[in-house]
Amino acid sequence: MNADFARTLALLRQERGISQRQAAQTLGISQALLSHYENGVREPGLNFVVKACDYYHVSADFLLGRTLNRDGATILDAETLCDTAEGQDSVLKGSVMATLSKKLIVNSVGVLFDLLGRLGNKKAIKAAANYLSTGLYTLYRHLRQASPDGNDGFFSISREHFMAGLPRADMILTEMEYTTALYGQRKEPEQFPEMSHDALTSAYPGAYQSLLQIVHVCGERLNREMADHVEQ
Repeated sequence: MNADFARTLALLRQERGISQRQAAQTLGISQALLSHYENGVREPGLNFVVKACDYYHVSADFLLGRTLNRDGATILDAETLCDTAEGQDSVLKGSVMATLSKKLIVNSVGVLFDLLGRLGNKKAIKAAANYLSTGLYTLYRHLRQASPDGNDGFFSISREHFMAGLPRADMILTEMEYTTALYGQRKEPEQFPEMSHDALTSAYPGAYQSLLQIVHVCGERLNREMADHVEQ
């Protein structure tokens, strides 16, 4: 059983807002055993997996970390992932990976800015736009400079300042502006849009799955990098 199972099992219970004791009683096991399952100490049998799927209304593939869709549907390739910005026919010629990556980013950014728009926080919207714009600027500039016909004269920021980390410093500052704006609005919680999994799935069918994919893949990558650093 992979680590995704233990993490997902615990998150599903927490999402329901119930204690381990309550969940264990319904699932017909002891609280200690459920704790072992949720922490990856022990692996459950098939009977428990079936009970957990029925109790939390998810598929076995979701519980086992094989898909991000609770009903078991999987994203197989670029063609099955709809680009909400340009439609099904939007494909970058020559690279399925580039097409899939582009669609994941476009769909996820769409969800993010729609939520920010519903929140109505202009400072947060501006900071998010600046943060993402600087990231794209950085990636494009590195690509252009690495090409045979790269020309720094195309950019207004000097190569020295760029290579010294001016864009990275800007992203740190804009992230601070973003979080300051968001946390400053927590005094008015009623203004925040509903952020539960079910609400987002309903509000952004398809596009929200892209965001979940990014959250999952990025989380796994960061955890691996952290583990590798600790081992060193």
